[in-house]
Amino acid sequence: MTAIIDGKATAAAIKAEIAEKVAARKAAGLKVPHLAAILVGHDGGSETYVASKVKACEECGFKSSLIRFESTDEAPLDPAVLMAEIARLNADDDVDGFIVQLPLPRHIDEQAVIEAIDPAKDVDGFHPVNVGRQSVGLPCFHSATPAGIVELLRRYNISPAGRRVVIVGRSNIVGKPLAAMLMQKGEGADATVTVCHSHTPELARVTRQADILVAAMGRPGFITADMVSEGAVVIDVGTTRVPDATRKSGFRLRGDVDYENVAPKCAAITPVPGGVGPMTIVSLMLNTLQAAQNRD
Repeated sequence: MTAIIDGKATAAAIKAEIAEKVAARKAAGLKVPHLAAILVGHDGGSETYVASKVKACEECGFKSSLIRFESTDEAPLDPAVLMAEIARLNADDDVDGFIVQLPLPRHIDEQAVIEAIDPAKDVDGFHPVNVGRQSVGLPCFHSATPAGIVELLRRYNISPAGRRVVIVGRSNIVGKPLAAMLMQKGEGADATVTVCHSHTPELARVTRQADILVAAMGRPGFITADMVSEGAVVIDVGTTRVPDATRKSGFRLRGDVDYENVAPKCAAITPVPGGVGPMTIVSLMLNTLQAAQNRD
């Protein structure tokens, strides 16, 4: 029987735990954590994601701020305006952590934006200082999606220790930081990690060697049943919008795994939606709480 790894229920439990800690902070006269988000333009996925973050802040008892900037092809946002807002948030003692929602419009240098954020407030875990500290196992803000995956495995008693983990996808947001986390020494790690990508030869042969297979390419249904070994644990990070005329929204979310055909082979698998996505948001909440605690 395949176990369904329920990220939605797990995230709800963690948010309740965070809310208790925030209530205890209030009772002790300590500051309520404050998370700010900058949203540029009106990307549909970003709008949905930021709305989920604002809702999660409410559930955790956080203060939240949303800063919006209009940007269109006809009237693009001046990057200097965005940089000035980042500098303001860096200097604002009331803000414990903040994010700049990605992707940004093409005319804005995303890496320059990431590097402009104070690493002590970089609760997305994208700044090179946090990435570097993560890679050598030092305390830092871990990237939210990888941290969510590690926590999900922990809460389902799926230990990576001594197991072969294959990650398909080498992005700076998921693949690389997750590999760095899982190959560290200690609880929740100690894995033998292989990172695959578009230039990996005989990809199916490699993925079939995985005890734990992580799909993070953004290509719907890419991982098929012949690419997965019997009894593997499969973590699907993909959340691509695909057209669906039967839905009010006109689309549905589809993962990188051909779920219907892969799930019967698995010991455990994450669904899409309701798997990794909610854990990404709750990891951001945990990082924000940590940011507030760091400033006590």
